[in-house]
Amino acid sequence: MTAKQVAVRSKRPWYFQSGISIALIVIGYAAAYWQYVGGDDIYQKLQQVTLENQALQTKIIQVERQLQIERSAQTNLTKELNVVQDENMHIKQDLVFYQNMMNGKKLPK
Repeated sequence: MTAKQVAVRSKRPWYFQSGISIALIVIGYAAAYWQYVGGDDIYQKLQQVTLENQALQTKIIQVERQLQIERSAQTNLTKELNVVQDENMHIKQDLVFYQNMMNGKKLPK
């Protein structure tokens, strides 16, 4: 119980740590170079996608306006149809009334 506490550390050789550091630096430079060289392509793709997005938004607006016009026309046609049906029913009632008048009245011979 009176023994000293001992910490165990693994010591890597200097060349191993230097090798890892150099490998990470090379990987970092390679990634930066790849990003720099491919950055123009990415920028062009971004511009192209932005233009396509604007074109699609324009089409969406046109379709929404067309749909709004069609709904308005449908509403107007429904109202007109109701008016015409009411008028037709009124004319049929008048026809029945006049037919009853003609049937009730004796025609001279």
